[in-house]
Amino acid sequence: MLDIPRPDEQQRERAVLAAVVLPGTAMWVAEDHLEELAALADTAGADIVERVFQRKMKLDPATYVGAGKVSEIAGYCRRQNANLVVFDDDLTPVQVRNLENKLRVKVLDRSALILDIFARRARTREAKVQVEMAQMEYYYPRLTRMWSHLRGQQGGIGFRGPGETQLEVDRRAVQRRINSLKKELAKIARQRQTQRSGRSELPTAALVGYTNVGKSTLLNALSNSNDAYVEDRLFATLDSKVRRIESTPGRPILVIDTVGFIRKLPHHLVASFRSTLEEAHHAQVLVHVADLSHPHVEEQIVQTEEVIRELGLKEKPRQLVFNKIDAAPTTGLVEKMRGKYPGALFISAEKGLRLWELSERLESLLYVGSAEAHLAVEPEKLKLLEDFQGKLVVRDREWDEGRVKLVLSGPREALAKALKRLGNPTVHTGRSPGEEPLRKRKKAGKHE
Repeated sequence: MLDIPRPDEQQRERAVLAAVVLPGTAMWVAEDHLEELAALADTAGADIVERVFQRKMKLDPATYVGAGKVSEIAGYCRRQNANLVVFDDDLTPVQVRNLENKLRVKVLDRSALILDIFARRARTREAKVQVEMAQMEYYYPRLTRMWSHLRGQQGGIGFRGPGETQLEVDRRAVQRRINSLKKELAKIARQRQTQRSGRSELPTAALVGYTNVGKSTLLNALSNSNDAYVEDRLFATLDSKVRRIESTPGRPILVIDTVGFIRKLPHHLVASFRSTLEEAHHAQVLVHVADLSHPHVEEQIVQTEEVIRELGLKEKPRQLVFNKIDAAPTTGLVEKMRGKYPGALFISAEKGLRLWELSERLESLLYVGSAEAHLAVEPEKLKLLEDFQGKLVVRDREWDEGRVKLVLSGPREALAKALKRLGNPTVHTGRSPGEEPLRKRKKAGKHE
């Protein structure tokens, strides 16, 4: 049997990066975008040997860059022994075909590079289905180019996953596969809804933000665990993860980690990962995590807010959290950003600095409607409360003339369901300062 290396074990490719700087775009912005493209290429498994910029009034419809710049890039490829050229914007099928004919190397755009990373990072069935569907939809209009280009290829960046099967399929087969994947994603979405319904009584916060800002590290720190995958690379996390935290007894909170955002994230990729991002839709609060140590942190905040709006989450309550304060480039940066972003919190998830402030803030945001109920029930009814373990807390319990007197506390919705399960016994309620009491409906005998 031949020992065929896996993609991440193969020899790293040598890449030239290219971008067009259009009127109205500052050069430093273009350089920063290409720096991010370099990080993406490194994550995908390529070494950067050259970076090329061209100022143009408009993109060339045939080759993206001008004819002279194509010749210049071809020269770099020959001298640097490069076998890959990555462009910072999406290319049309015609542009890719023309560029490959002239450069005689593999040509990818930003979307194809991100798709390759997604294919490598996918671990769960849902993520793999989402990646495959995104790849199919991306390569569908490029099938002719794929068939001719992939003949004899051994894989590599841009052709993991479904790309390896394109030689054997035609357009109708691809479309049937896309339809099948959509049905499977719909099934997964229904399963997710069932999972959410089982934990709907618990208040939920979703971690959102730019990729590689430390969301998974923060999730581990808040939950005192280390099972959320952490790596200093872009898109280390594709699958949403849910952890239960309880810094104050009786006030459990679910915290959800989501896939990171990035500049120029193609809309079809956002759509493909919508079911993963649906966790953010169902959260009561979004925790927008930003990397204080990044030189363009404010631009990343703007980019994240734009994606939040695209996802229809702009009305969702948000808490801005600046992470990595231990790596701040200047001593006065925290105070400067504190004045510019009132209400923001400043933490270090890796060092565990000031995490208590975030826990307290989440409690104040998520437990405005919490309550407690004092009641007495028959002992045999206690087993009816088993389904509410982890959602409600028994603060006190004592026996009184053959009955058990309880003090239950927790989210209003969970408490109301528990009382209904117990047959709506007579209760009186208490509340923390500033919180709404759980009121008993006199006529119906039900609780809000």
